[in-house]
Parts: sequence; structure tokens; C-alpha cells
Amino acid sequence: MADVRPTGTERTFSANEIIVTKTDVQGRITYANEVFCRMSAMAEGDVLGQPHSLIRHPEMPRGVFRLMWDRLQAREEIFAYVVNLAADGAHYWVFAHVTPTTDSTGRVVGYHSNRRSPDRTAVGAVQPVYRAMLAEEKGHSRAIDAATAGYRLLDSTLAEIGMTYDEYVWSLTAEVAA
Repeated sequence: MADVRPTGTERTFSANEIIVTKTDVQGRITYANEVFCRMSAMAEGDVLGQPHSLIRHPEMPRGVFRLMWDRLQAREEIFAYVVNLAADGAHYWVFAHVTPTTDSTGRVVGYHSNRRSPDRTAVGAVQPVYRAMLAEEKGHSRAIDAATAGYRLLDSTLAEIGMTYDEYVWSLTAEVAA
């Protein structure tokens, strides 16, 4: 998928569908449901064993993934609005819930992600934040530096509005429900 370029075509899925994937501890896909395969325009055999970043859209800030991995490494769940890139160049937005998966001894053995169709109002609210993060990240040639810069900008933006990341995400969701 490294050669896939975004086409600007948006794909959507219904509110009663859930995209489900599971990964190992390195983030390689070990399970993908039919909805994931349809939305990503890939067959199950093409995604199993591949890094989940296979569907990373270039307009998705690395800083959000830095936050996600930090939270998962701390054995915490995370909710996030994410734009993904399908194999045919289409994109699709999701409201993701990612959790660590543990074995019977409590050792993390992978990650489980459920993604629902997000409300357009919430997507519209998060897009300016993501654009600002991307602009900050573009000033760094190394991916790790870009992720750190985007993460710091997100953190300072949240501090300015007096919210934690979770409060911010749930405020978008609450605005939609109201």
C-alpha cells in the first residue's frame, strides 16, 4: 500500500456495522472482520500478518498514534477519531476503541480494536486539530520526531482549552448526542 495515493473519495459504513481487528504486540494484524476488509478494499489474506499501519492515511497525524501507543503500553484503552486509507485510495473515518488484550497471567499479548461510524459533526470538529498537528509534524524529517511534535501540539492545545484528551474526545461525542 506504500504506493497508494488518496483519491479524495470517501467511503462510509452504516451505524449498525462495527469494524473489528486484532493485532499482536507489534501491531501486526491477526484478525480482520468482513467490514474491515470491505472498507479497506483488501482481502483477509492480504492483511493478515501486515502492520496495522497498512491503512494509515497521510492526513492522519502521527502524534495521535504516539498517544495511542503510549496509552496501550500503559495498559489503558483509548478512543480516537481516525481517518484510514483503503487500498483503492478511498478514505474512511472511524471512531476507534482500542484495548490491550491479556492472557491468563495478565501479560499483554495483543490489541483489539472496534471501530464505529463516527458522527460527521465530531469529525468536522477534530479535523482542524489534526490539520494543525500535521503542519507541526511536517517540520520534522524523522517520523519519531514528527510524532513527538504532533503529540506535544495536541497536549498544548488541550491544555489551552482545559481538557484532558479523554475529556476532549468525549466532549465531541457528547455534542453529537445532545
